Amino acid sequence: MTATFILAVVSMAIIIAVRYLAVSGGFAWLTHRRGVVAGPADPARRTRQVRDEIRWSLLSALIYAIPAGLALEAFRSLGWTQLMWTVDGPLQLAWLPVSILTYLFAHDTWFYWTHRWMHRPKLFKAAHAVHHASRPPTAWAAMSFHPWEAISGAILIPALVFIIPIHIGALAVVMLIATIMGVTNHMGWEMFPKSWVGGWFGRHVISASHHEAHHRHYTCNYGLYFRFWDKVCGTDRGLANWAGQS
Repeated sequence: MTATFILAVVSMAIIIAVRYLAVSGGFAWLTHRRGVVAGPADPARRTRQVRDEIRWSLLSALIYAIPAGLALEAFRSLGWTQLMWTVDGPLQLAWLPVSILTYLFAHDTWFYWTHRWMHRPKLFKAAHAVHHASRPPTAWAAMSFHPWEAISGAILIPALVFIIPIHIGALAVVMLIATIMGVTNHMGWEMFPKSWVGGWFGRHVISASHHEAHHRHYTCNYGLYFRFWDKVCGTDRGLANWAGQS
């Protein structure tokens, strides 16, 4: 293990942890400003839950940093990845939005099937129960995973950069969407207007109203970004009818 790889992992861990603290903290503050009580009603229990969510999430940040650091070092030292720093010509320009959607769909597919797998009784008890210990979840719960679950979530996007070309800016958009969707789906209220959630957008894209039903019923709504796999596989239970919807 080289010093540059260790530096890459440490750098990625700091970036992921700061991103988590900034986005989760920002939406937790916004939740408080809206007067929404996310998490358990009992203040002492809510404090303990948030503390546990942050502790598990920071451990997940370290785990996520290892494959990310490996991909970064492979790009920097060996040139093995498909990451691009420049856009040369109209074809590469047209590929930018396509690459973002490709990565999001691949990530959503991986998440759906691994998430559904994690709900098998033995795996749930061994790993995924950590995430569902947040009852109800808060904005801090997006990365609150047992290490085994964090490993399953950490490997896909770093693996994709070795296979599917993507501009570094487009990859940043993918990671921003992943972070915001992960946080807002757990924060206890719906940030999108009812016209969006009840219309075309909500029929295809997951928001808090959709993921809230997963945390209530456990055996449905496994997707991360899109309702595609839930609908295809018959696990879509629709939207939660909850007071948090705007």
